[in-house]
Amino acid sequence: MTKRIAVIGAGPSGLAQLRAFQSAAQMGAEIPEIVCFEKQDNWGGLWNYTWRTGLDEFGEPVHGSMYRYLWSNGPKEALEFADYSFEEHFGKQIASYPPRAVLFDYIQGRVQKADVRDWIRFRTPVRDVSYDAVTGLFTVTAHDLVGDHAYEEVFDHVIVASGHFSTPNVPEFNGFDRFNGRVLHAHDFRDAREFAGKDILLVGTSYSAEDIGSQCWKYGCRSVTVSHRTAPMGYDWPDNWQEVPLLQKIEGNTATFKDGTTKDVDAVILCTGYRHHFAFLPDDLRLQTANRLATADLYKGVVLTHNPAMFYLGMQDQWFTFNMFDAQAWYVRDVILGRIALPNDPAAMQADVTERVAREDAGQSDHDAICYQGDYIKELISETDYPSFDVDGASDAFFQWKKHKKADIMGFRDNSYRSVITGSMAPAHHTPWKDALDDSLESYLQN
Repeated sequence: MTKRIAVIGAGPSGLAQLRAFQSAAQMGAEIPEIVCFEKQDNWGGLWNYTWRTGLDEFGEPVHGSMYRYLWSNGPKEALEFADYSFEEHFGKQIASYPPRAVLFDYIQGRVQKADVRDWIRFRTPVRDVSYDAVTGLFTVTAHDLVGDHAYEEVFDHVIVASGHFSTPNVPEFNGFDRFNGRVLHAHDFRDAREFAGKDILLVGTSYSAEDIGSQCWKYGCRSVTVSHRTAPMGYDWPDNWQEVPLLQKIEGNTATFKDGTTKDVDAVILCTGYRHHFAFLPDDLRLQTANRLATADLYKGVVLTHNPAMFYLGMQDQWFTFNMFDAQAWYVRDVILGRIALPNDPAAMQADVTERVAREDAGQSDHDAICYQGDYIKELISETDYPSFDVDGASDAFFQWKKHKKADIMGFRDNSYRSVITGSMAPAHHTPWKDALDDSLESYLQN
């Protein structure tokens, strides 16, 4: 009997898994039946932009944290698919920091070429997954939102690719309930133009704080104040930026910080991260991990140690993204196809996790972290037929990116890098990032 595989999520990691199986079929392998469950109306995960926040039209929590005017905050040369270059997709080399619409088009292009859309059931969130230790099978309960009915199906394996940047971590600060402005999490941020002419306060020093603040600056906010818990980001910010210690309270519109300084603000945007959250999973199948490079309880970063019939993709903190998801997806595929044998001893699998955690902890810098994740990708692709590519070259793009940000935080996106897939150099974009107010696909690609 043909195996059945459930893939939960059709974002970049879930689509990587579909492409991995399609690649095997293309090479003549007999593959299992693949069913991908996707709660949104289209593929792309976070790259599938919606204006909605809170709940969607079916009363489901909105998955996306994507906002208008987002541009890649890292060079595309570090995330390029090894089997589908930007040049293949666009017919030419493009600049190194594409906006959201351009990256979505690129992601979509590969899976359109692979012709895997029929494997996906859209508007169908998974409500529950259970495992029968006697039969070794999973029962997946899904909900067809359009038809408004739930149903169960049985699978041999479950691959969770639902991401971990959709359930916000929302702290409370004294005075929020009486604040005269607006409080929102980065998850619900959609359009920087909303804050034109306003004084905004960002809480947190994550990439979302850096980028949302930059977007608001670009589209005309009056000032940006960034409140940090431990240390400032330390870039050479524009004159209307300041970094301050942690927010303590708000009275009226006046924010007070740990050092006693104050600032009148119109809006507070909480850039305080996300939680690994899997409401559809029971405790015995649910990954519980911090957002780090070495996830808890995942052998090789993908196999659930206490139930190796279940897999997770893309659950690490990320420097690399699309190509790391590919490396993971090809590895999971080959485990399922019987090409890779897993250890029989759960203790041996957990020892792999322990070793990875210790190796991450030994790192001292972002440079070490980038090398760590690059080495992880090389390890996985060495065991599969995923096309080999210059991972160290992609890491070098990250190292250059870090230097460019330090030199000019508002101009780093104007730099160019060389593709590690095709070897060609990216052209400069026709408009400096700070002046490129139209981020549409058509505007970006014009000569």
